[in-house]
Amino acid sequence: MWLAPYASHPEQTRGRRHPEPPAPTRSDFQRDRDRIVHSTAFRRLVYKTQVFLNHEGDLFRTRLTHSLEVAQLGRSIARSLGLNEDLVEAVALAHDLGHTPFGHAGQDTLDDCMKPHGGFEHNLQSLRVVDELEERYPAFNGLNLSFETREGILKHCSRKHAEMLEAQEPRGVGRRFIDGTQPSLEAQLCNLADEIAYNAHDIDDGVRSGLITLEQLDAVPLFVRFRDATLKEFPQVRGRRLLFDAIRRMLSQQVYDVIDATRARIAEHMPLNADEARLCPPLVRFSAEMREASTQLKRFLFRELYRHEQVNDTTARAKRVVAELFHAYAEQPHEMQSGFAQREDRHRAVADYIAGMTDRFALREHERLTGSRLF
Repeated sequence: MWLAPYASHPEQTRGRRHPEPPAPTRSDFQRDRDRIVHSTAFRRLVYKTQVFLNHEGDLFRTRLTHSLEVAQLGRSIARSLGLNEDLVEAVALAHDLGHTPFGHAGQDTLDDCMKPHGGFEHNLQSLRVVDELEERYPAFNGLNLSFETREGILKHCSRKHAEMLEAQEPRGVGRRFIDGTQPSLEAQLCNLADEIAYNAHDIDDGVRSGLITLEQLDAVPLFVRFRDATLKEFPQVRGRRLLFDAIRRMLSQQVYDVIDATRARIAEHMPLNADEARLCPPLVRFSAEMREASTQLKRFLFRELYRHEQVNDTTARAKRVVAELFHAYAEQPHEMQSGFAQREDRHRAVADYIAGMTDRFALREHERLTGSRLF
């Protein structure tokens, strides 16, 4: 695998928090990816909400299928740019490990419940999962991933939490949020691949659900452009084939746009290595035209799908489930699994326990503890 000078080279990794001998057949980033794939938190993603709850349909995206799509897009772009595909894949597969059940509804509710106790950030929770909560190795908590993978997982972080991380790990993964520097180019790429993936698959899932129609998508210039290209080549195509082909073309063009815009940005700043790239402005990007088109698409999805009456109703019930679970466990910690029930930091233990739940386990626990069935 050819790597550009500004890529993250595994032999130059900043290492792991707990030193380990190198693997004989894998790079550090390959090893990170493998540990993530075999983790308990990764398997749970198959029953965690993306937009639609898992029980609402077998073909809607889940956090797991979303993560796989991000990894595929990320690797395709990384190969063209000479970035480290293994690191991109590791970050993509791990970036949602800390997400709560019920998607952003669960995350927002858990943050509200935890406001008096330090708050809740799902990116920080993903880092907690790989640093502390996974229990697989005798010598340390977590997965003991490399600095570069952990840096990419922590996509966002408040100043308060960044300072907390810096106190625990000087010049570690929290430092860039204090200094205002960037993560590796591989981490920047995962952020953009995440956006490309969810914009595209939320169109698909929204139409599949019946909450948005192909006619409504006339209001989205980016989609219309590629739908019309499909119809020009295949005038008789309709329905799902038309939708799928338009999305396929849209995805491809966004990938090509990122590659071209990023190459131009790298040529402008000419970083000589991965650390110099961290000191530059963000280098992995859309062109200005594609950024505007993507923003218009996100606004459409927010207005027509994420705030649809049916989604709002589901969101309200999901928030109630999480809030009532939180208060039940805080008052009766013995109702949690013993490893969480015995912790002294009760409220953080409750947040960790709930954040690790799948949608269906959270619903079962809520019914067990409250006697009510909300779905």
